[in-house]
Amino acid sequence: MSLTGGCFCGKVRYQIDAPLGPGRCCHCSRCRKAFSGTGSAYAEVVPGSFSWLSGEDNLTSYETTPGWGMGFCRTCGSTLCGMSGAKVHGVTLGSVDGDPGVQIEMHIFVGSKAPWDHIGGDAPQYDAFPPQMPPNG
Repeated sequence: MSLTGGCFCGKVRYQIDAPLGPGRCCHCSRCRKAFSGTGSAYAEVVPGSFSWLSGEDNLTSYETTPGWGMGFCRTCGSTLCGMSGAKVHGVTLGSVDGDPGVQIEMHIFVGSKAPWDHIGGDAPQYDAFPPQMPPNG
């Protein structure tokens, strides 16, 4: 299995050579700002399965907490991935080409979601991190 993805302008492209981890959506105020919406939809990648195909030199990052951050395209501003240092640990589901092969399995930080955010579906909702998920995970 191989997934590909990239940014809105097409300058940055990536490939993932393993299935993605469970899909999650974070509704915290920081994710709302970073993604200009209800939150972030993302999934973790298997270590060693992610590679940049093109445009890595057009990538910039923002460290959200020490050692953790997000990778963006310098040209169009698309948020592409979560990073731990220089390593990609997850991708935004909206940046994956076609079907990423996962569904949103949980909503996190629902306790601080925007008042205009009405979450649908039947995925479990947690006020913060669920008991089985460590911070920055």
